[in-house]
Amino acid sequence: MTVDDAAPAPPTPWVLREYAVLADGERGAVVGPRGEVVWLCAPRWHSDAVFSALIGGAGEYTVGPRDDWNAWGGAYEDGTLIHVGRWITGDAVIECREALAMPATPDRLVLLRRIRTVKGSARMRLRVDARPGFGAHHMTGAWADDGVWHASGGGLQLRFTGAEGATPTPGGGVHGELTVREGAEHDLVLELSARPCTQPLDPVRLWRATEECWAAAVPACTDLAAPRDARHAYAVLRGLTSESGGMVAAATTSLPERAGARRDYDYRFAWVRDQCYAGLAVAAHGPHPLLDTAVGYLTERLLDDGDALRPVYTVTGAEVPGARSLPLRGYPGGSDRIGNRAGAQFQLDTYGELLQLYAAAARLDRLTPDARRAVDVAVDAIERRWPTPDAGLWELEDRWWTHSRLCVVAGLRCLSRALPGRAAARWDTLASAVLRETRRRCLAPEGHWTRAEDDAGAEAGLLLPLARGCLPAGDPSGPRTRRFIEDRLAQDGYLYRFRHGDTPLGETEGAFLLCGFMMALAAHHEGDSIDAFRWFERTRAACGAPGLFAEEYDVGQRQLRGNLPQAFVHAQMLETAARLGEGR
Repeated sequence: MTVDDAAPAPPTPWVLREYAVLADGERGAVVGPRGEVVWLCAPRWHSDAVFSALIGGAGEYTVGPRDDWNAWGGAYEDGTLIHVGRWITGDAVIECREALAMPATPDRLVLLRRIRTVKGSARMRLRVDARPGFGAHHMTGAWADDGVWHASGGGLQLRFTGAEGATPTPGGGVHGELTVREGAEHDLVLELSARPCTQPLDPVRLWRATEECWAAAVPACTDLAAPRDARHAYAVLRGLTSESGGMVAAATTSLPERAGARRDYDYRFAWVRDQCYAGLAVAAHGPHPLLDTAVGYLTERLLDDGDALRPVYTVTGAEVPGARSLPLRGYPGGSDRIGNRAGAQFQLDTYGELLQLYAAAARLDRLTPDARRAVDVAVDAIERRWPTPDAGLWELEDRWWTHSRLCVVAGLRCLSRALPGRAAARWDTLASAVLRETRRRCLAPEGHWTRAEDDAGAEAGLLLPLARGCLPAGDPSGPRTRRFIEDRLAQDGYLYRFRHGDTPLGETEGAFLLCGFMMALAAHHEGDSIDAFRWFERTRAACGAPGLFAEEYDVGQRQLRGNLPQAFVHAQMLETAARLGEGR
């Protein structure tokens, strides 16, 4: 290795479709086309970032070709979040295999990178500059001992191997160059820990353990529609799920839904609704471990909090801090917000989603005794609170949202079918009462469901409880509602949530990819397989080269919008693939 004395400029942002994400269940790293890690929180999802260039902060970990005249590509290894980046320069073809090591622990992360030269000789630029606290702190005391670099700062300990000839930089980083000959490999291992560690950073052992973990964690999906993409969606959900059982909504914060719209949110937390979607998606395929982890984590929250259940928690089950801003530039068009105000809301539909999850677990004989107790807690909460206005699916102002009521009806109906017996009669009676009152308040004279008691507009979120069987068989309001939503909220094969006043679709926000898969599920529920596949194929096309979905899709500009990767979109993609694959 030789030293490169010219310190590179901080990484500039790319459009979101260009980024890959590495995840091990406890945290996620965002990697750009030049080999730059621009986002990584340590030691956990909701911790402060040590690399925050994605939102204008300091810190980076870059390994890329010295020759800036290169073309980049890459892909994930099947059924994993092991990513292989690939550069073609004027005289070389270079690959960088990278992953967060597994099995993971909450207080220690290990980022693996293996450089391999396929053709020619690769000269690689290397720079490690960890800045804990969203760039507020430097690492100090960088020194090398027997080929291992050490530094500390911001409550973290750093070790780094594979850069024996590098040189320290101000602020506790290191930089340099390395050359990898044709056919050769070179390993780099970065460790960040909340405590001093002495385990050897053996890349061969770490890679083997990581490969074995992914092989055990992600099932084959050969019987699903789009099996490779479905398996990738499962891997994303696994990568976002902590050993505590909590699954974060996304790896990032503050990536804008629309430039300058100030709707930039922190998604590094576990939403009850989102994790129910993930558990239901997994259950549609089989009794896989992610179903058990979802049931276990959410049951603990429900038994602890009852009818005061929060919509969102940290993966440790703690309260989510309120939103606040950082003194950073933010991703272009966005801000730098962390924390989330949704933690203090009441969202009735989460109880309905929980009942649907428990029903799915019961059908697969995965309902634990604690979960069975939680069923009664959820039903009691619904009995007390269903008439109360709530913030709803989209976390807006408290209103009498139709989706929330139909969601609890679907949950109660699913539960009574999955757990027949004396209690089922009570659940059916409650479901009938909620549906009867919701029909009185929220069914339009034309026979379709409206957004709310006081809003006659179209609402794409209604598609999901319709697909889950909230209505009696043959009820014409289901197909009428699907047509009403498609007529008013579809554009170029993509679906929006709802209209913002008289503003044309696409001017206030992007199409919601979650809703496109909901439409596919609703069409499938009605027996319209052609429409179901049409919506499925169009919606799953809205991803970047790494195959990751964000929350929204800018239909006009064909760009991803919002945080990445969005768990509930991958969950709905997986469930739709499972439903459309039934009987194959």
